[in-house]
Amino acid sequence: MWLAENWRDYEVLDASDGEKLERWGDIILIRPDPTVIWTKNRDAKLWGRADARYTRSKSGGGSWDRFARDTFFVSYGELRFRLKQFGFKHTGLFPEQAVNWDWFMPLIKNAGRPVRVLNLFAYTGGATMAAAKAGASVCHVDAAKGMVSWAKDNAAACGLTDAPIRYIVDDCIKFIKREIRRGSRYDAVIMDPPSYGRGPDGEVFKIEDRLYELCELSESLLSDEPLFFLVNSYTSVLGPALIENILKLTVTKKRGGRVSSREIGLPVKSADIVLPCGTAGRVEF
Repeated sequence: MWLAENWRDYEVLDASDGEKLERWGDIILIRPDPTVIWTKNRDAKLWGRADARYTRSKSGGGSWDRFARDTFFVSYGELRFRLKQFGFKHTGLFPEQAVNWDWFMPLIKNAGRPVRVLNLFAYTGGATMAAAKAGASVCHVDAAKGMVSWAKDNAAACGLTDAPIRYIVDDCIKFIKREIRRGSRYDAVIMDPPSYGRGPDGEVFKIEDRLYELCELSESLLSDEPLFFLVNSYTSVLGPALIENILKLTVTKKRGGRVSSREIGLPVKSADIVLPCGTAGRVEF
C-alpha cells in the first residue's frame, strides 16, 4: 500500500464504527467512512474535541451538526488549499492523494524539459496545483463549474494565479475526443473519475463501465515522449490487479513503460492500522 504519511496539517486521529476523526489544521471533524467496518473503544475525550460532525440521513444525503468555520486552509509542503464543509460531507480535498503528488512532482521537476499535463475529473485541483508547482503547464478539466472555480481559489492560495493552468468546464470524455481531433498532445495524464454520476442529459456514468474507454482514449493524447499516466479509483471492484490490467492493455501495450498499482491509504494515529482510501494505478515511462 502507498501511504500518504507526510502530512503535517492533516491526520486521521481515530476511526471506529463507520466514522473517522480527522484533524484539518486546527479544525477537527467527524465524517462517515464506509471502509471503517471495525469497532474499537473510543476515547471520549479525544472524540469530544470535534468541532463538527457529518451524519448521514436514512432517507439519503446527510448534514453537518454545525459549521466550524466558513472556510479554512491546510498546507502540504509548498501547496496550500482552501477548504470548507460541503453539504455532501466533503471538504474539497482528498488528503490521501498526496502520496501521488509525492510521486509525480519529482518526475516533472527532473524532466529537464517543458511538461504538459492533462488532469481529468480534476475537482478542486489538488493534483493540478501539485503539477503546476512542480513546473508543468496543466489543462484542468471538470464538468462542475463550481469545482473549477474552487480550483482557481486554490491556485491563488498556492501562489499560482499566473501559472500556465487552463481551466475547462466540460464532460471529460467529450473533451478528450475533441482534443484527439485537434491533434493535442500531453506528456502526462491524471484522472480521478467518480465511481458514479450523471451527465447533464441524465446519462449514467459508472467507472467500471467507462474506465477502459477513458484510458484508451487518453492514451491517444500522449506525446512522443510521455512522462507518466495516473489513474485513481474509489470503487472497491476496481482493485490494483484490475487497474493494472487496464493500464497494460490500453497504455503500456502501445507505449511501453512500467506499470504499478496499489491501494492508497492514510495512517490512523490512535492505532497501528491504516485507513484504505481506494486504488491508484501508475505508468512511468
